[in-house]
Amino acid sequence: MMLLCWVTTIHAQEFEQYFTNQTLRIDYIFSGNAERQEISVDELNKIPGWYGKRQRLAEVPVEGNGQIIVRSHRTKDVIYRQSFSTLFQEWLSYDEAKTIRKAFQNVFLVPMPIDTADVTVVLKNNRRETIAEMTHTVVPDDILIHSIGEQNVTPYDVIQEAKDTTRCIHIAYIAEGYTEAEMPVFLKDVKTANDALFEHEPFKSMKERFHVIAVKAASEESGTSIPRRNIWKNTALSSHFDTFYSSRYLTTLHLKDLHNLLAGTPYEHIIVLVNTEQYGGGGILNSYNLSMTHHPMFKQVVVHEFGHSFGGLGDEYAYEEEQIPMYPADIEPWEPNLTTLKDFNGKWEHLIEKGTPVPTPLSKNPKTIVQRVGLFEGAGYSLKGVYRACQDCRMRSNEVEDFCPACQLGLTRLIDFYTR
Repeated sequence: MMLLCWVTTIHAQEFEQYFTNQTLRIDYIFSGNAERQEISVDELNKIPGWYGKRQRLAEVPVEGNGQIIVRSHRTKDVIYRQSFSTLFQEWLSYDEAKTIRKAFQNVFLVPMPIDTADVTVVLKNNRRETIAEMTHTVVPDDILIHSIGEQNVTPYDVIQEAKDTTRCIHIAYIAEGYTEAEMPVFLKDVKTANDALFEHEPFKSMKERFHVIAVKAASEESGTSIPRRNIWKNTALSSHFDTFYSSRYLTTLHLKDLHNLLAGTPYEHIIVLVNTEQYGGGGILNSYNLSMTHHPMFKQVVVHEFGHSFGGLGDEYAYEEEQIPMYPADIEPWEPNLTTLKDFNGKWEHLIEKGTPVPTPLSKNPKTIVQRVGLFEGAGYSLKGVYRACQDCRMRSNEVEDFCPACQLGLTRLIDFYTR
């Protein structure tokens, strides 16, 4: 499986030929249960500036669990495409989805088309099969497209300026559970997180390709909600632990609030910092990375979750007592750091020394735990049938300092995709 995926479409595509320097924010509702899923348009918004990719517009660097595709209404050519994953699709794998219907907010950013365009949203399951699809037409001068982000923009500080702000990756840290008086604490936490991220390769070597801001969204109350302890806080993003009843799963379901607070700032990839000492976090591809800030494992978690939200990397750990069938043995995962060996080509096979056994045995030598590349069984929450590249990695545990070579390779390819 090749890391870069695309369709036959327009070659040498020019951004200015199809889009204005504005963002079209499309809000959707994904709803349903394990048996049936539906996609509905909620609202369209227009925001000044476009901070996503301006080249390779119809390509995606990783497949994701879904895609949003923009086509010219006149020619039907694909003029923009992006991949994503969602909490809704994850929820569908839980038993609750067998007995109840739920609805989830989802927000996607695309460049504002010059002419009428058709937008298609596709959701896929863990067999990479389409489970829901919907197409709607966007008319750029539609009077019901709401203009936002032109005034009352949430205050923000520039933390790190890219060498070329027209061809870079934009990251926005946003405060959650910090009161106005606690903004100096938030800015200190941003520095801690950002320093930790750019201590890791390949981010360290490619630092000049990232533009980073800190968005000072103030909350009425300090902290976050912890439902199992009956703690409920009034915060900017209504974040909470116990997502899907998992005590350490910290998320927000209020994506419209999140993007409303970011409107008018230069952002694409989002890191939500939550003012809490309790361990937890979450990361969703091209949606957001959310992490606690005042637990000793803060730095490790925020980097790990960015591996999910930015890099599309999969979890490399496996459960001893629970087998979550996220990766069927007869389907190759799209994540660049996982394989079932169904279609391993294009991943990290060239990094493996000839003669390395499969599965690769564990080593007792600490110096080789991250550097030795092979096919180690046990990843993607499954003890058997799913393989990772190294014995340990930032995507597997908090105990190692680095991303493994396969993750670094996937991240490097991704950064190059967006910035070259």
